[in-house]
Amino acid sequence: MKLHCLILAASMMIPAGVAFADGDPVAGAKVFKQCMACHTATEAKNKVGPTLQGIVGRPVASVADYKYSPAMTKFGEGKVWSEEELAAYLPKPKDLVPGTKMAFAGLKKPEDIANIIAYLKDPAAGGN
Repeated sequence: MKLHCLILAASMMIPAGVAFADGDPVAGAKVFKQCMACHTATEAKNKVGPTLQGIVGRPVASVADYKYSPAMTKFGEGKVWSEEELAAYLPKPKDLVPGTKMAFAGLKKPEDIANIIAYLKDPAAGGN
């Protein structure tokens, strides 16, 4: 029985990984419009939030000229913004990082998360 549960749990994790690879950067660019008041993805310019240019693969809380909240700095110790880490953060940022100064409530749809990650990986592919 334990083996069946383990196999089922493992099989449920596979589609989540596939979703990142299947994200649509053009659709992600549209979703990113919700983020544009506070972030940029196509230039190394901070706004209310740090630039997200090159975020996928970048250490968390590492933009040198941006003042992160103590909560984000602590959360980021030893972490990198991988696709999986972004997928965990984007649905409910304040749940993953209590005390973050990011006011955004989060993205609800898994396809929006996959699409925005695809866009953040390659903003030029989003048509910007």
